[in-house]
Amino acid sequence: MKLYYHPASTTSRPILQFCADADIRYEPVIVDLMTGEHFSESFTAINPNCMVPVIEDDGFVLTESSAILKYLADKFQSPAYPTELKQRARVNEMMDWFNANLYRELGYHLIYPQIFPHHARQPEIANHAMIEWGRTETDKLLRTLNDHYLAGDDDYLCGDRITIADYFCAALITAGELIGNELHDYANIDNWLQTVKALPSWSDANAAHDGFAAAMKDKAFITLSQEA
Repeated sequence: MKLYYHPASTTSRPILQFCADADIRYEPVIVDLMTGEHFSESFTAINPNCMVPVIEDDGFVLTESSAILKYLADKFQSPAYPTELKQRARVNEMMDWFNANLYRELGYHLIYPQIFPHHARQPEIANHAMIEWGRTETDKLLRTLNDHYLAGDDDYLCGDRITIADYFCAALITAGELIGNELHDYANIDNWLQTVKALPSWSDANAAHDGFAAAMKDKAFITLSQEA
């Protein structure tokens, strides 16, 4: 099985960490996003969306990080994707909620327009308005996550055991570290995230991301707590 990915990619990181914990072997194929390799003819023949991650498993090609996690967990019978109907539905709910709600506002409206020129809107006043919208909406969604989904005593998003929702969602939310977001105002989120980060697999799977964030630390960004 081949895994096409970039080590700093937000959506590649949960695959790397889950595979490490589940002892899933794969052939790594790094796609260099920084040089535009994901737009190359050879890669678009695999994924016309020009995105990573992608897996190729004996001729079966699958895109989308969430779908890949579910496929791998099922293929290798991981307890991180429970088979009981309601437990699995809760995992799916959390992954969908993060992907369709929080990541849209946090990633595409707050973070990426500030660090990737091709994500910035024109004119600048429009870009600034979108970033401010993303900041406000991200805060609302984080408070829902903090005060509702993580309001109980469980260590993880969907109970007292780690699931693929934790791998997926922790990677998405830590994308905020690229612009210096801090989560001290969301104590339940911070506690959950520290639990996931304490896993031995976290450090290696997120090393490139951490390096990217460190390289950006001296730049001025609009963050959850800091307006321009």
